[in-house]
Amino acid sequence: MKLISRVLLISLSALFMSACSWWGGEEEIQPAELVSFDQEKKVKILWSASVGSGLSEKYTKLTPAVNGDAIFASDVEGKVSAFNRLDGKRLWSVDLDTPLIGGVGSGPDQIAVTSEQGEVIMLSSLDGAELWRQQLSSETLSPVQMNTDIAVAQLQSGKLVALDMASGERLWTYDSQIPRLTLRGTSAPIVAANLTIAGFANGKLVAVLNDSGAEAWSRQVVTPEGKSELERLIDIDARPLYKDGVIYIVSYQGKLVAVSARDAQILWAQNASSHQSLAVGFGNVYVSEENGFIQAFDQGNSASIWRQTALEYRQTTAPVAIGNSVAVGDFAGYLHFMSQIDGHFVARYKVDSAGLRGDMIVVDDILYVLGNSGRLAALQLD
Repeated sequence: MKLISRVLLISLSALFMSACSWWGGEEEIQPAELVSFDQEKKVKILWSASVGSGLSEKYTKLTPAVNGDAIFASDVEGKVSAFNRLDGKRLWSVDLDTPLIGGVGSGPDQIAVTSEQGEVIMLSSLDGAELWRQQLSSETLSPVQMNTDIAVAQLQSGKLVALDMASGERLWTYDSQIPRLTLRGTSAPIVAANLTIAGFANGKLVAVLNDSGAEAWSRQVVTPEGKSELERLIDIDARPLYKDGVIYIVSYQGKLVAVSARDAQILWAQNASSHQSLAVGFGNVYVSEENGFIQAFDQGNSASIWRQTALEYRQTTAPVAIGNSVAVGDFAGYLHFMSQIDGHFVARYKVDSAGLRGDMIVVDDILYVLGNSGRLAALQLD
């Protein structure tokens, strides 16, 4: 554990792969062995390309971004590249000569990356030309989110900072007052036309006004429980997911909660623990739990539809829905495809021997995966 600016950060890799712990034990938690099954579908690689050095030894998540027919990705050493997402042709590549974290955020004609030193760097999506840089007070571990007017960064320190899209000028700051003990990571906000919605390490889901940064509403979606600091550790690292007037959010050692976007009332809650973002499909909300279980809940009434337990402690990524399947990656670089109906495995494919950690993207039934080695791949499930 590492003390940074009064915030105690816990390495998730240590949490998941080892139980040797704060009390002196040395017991190793072993990931589940891969199970055999009859593959019902085939995975087809459309193209793959090198983005750069990948993640090296750093525990961070680099997430690509799609805008139109282009996909953008970065590596930890400062290289940012754009590709045609249909055929993999490299459109441009730039080296910013500064270590990057958090992945790529995409706006109308711009993309944003964040540096280890706490900078937001805005680039043209057309040719990678640097438009501006803005120094923030702490690092941003999730992609910057944008609309046509503002870019919003969610800082490890618990702040939201809104920047002018054209100039990078700081417009407002919202401070959530996070607890001392948090996971290393941050949620990424939803930036709509008039509101920005974000989840924080204090268990609150908050909406702020885009024109001023004033709080529009705040809802405590999870409350700490237990006697010790570790037992009371809660954190929202997953990005809120909006679907049909409802915001879904999940927390570490907390709950999966459905909140009305109209009046911020909690519609339902189910016990769940995850730091990964959610996916929806077939009327379900999909959760990649901290222990590697994948669970589907009914969007309307929160009933548990199915639970796939065969990926226990395989450090599963955030889920994505593709066709009638839902996919997750794991620490060994495998993609696991499950039926959205009952959760049984339909396909498996090893895409990166260095492992998978960042969020994946599905556009037009094409799955885009950035592996830990820095290889970006486009796949289809037939």
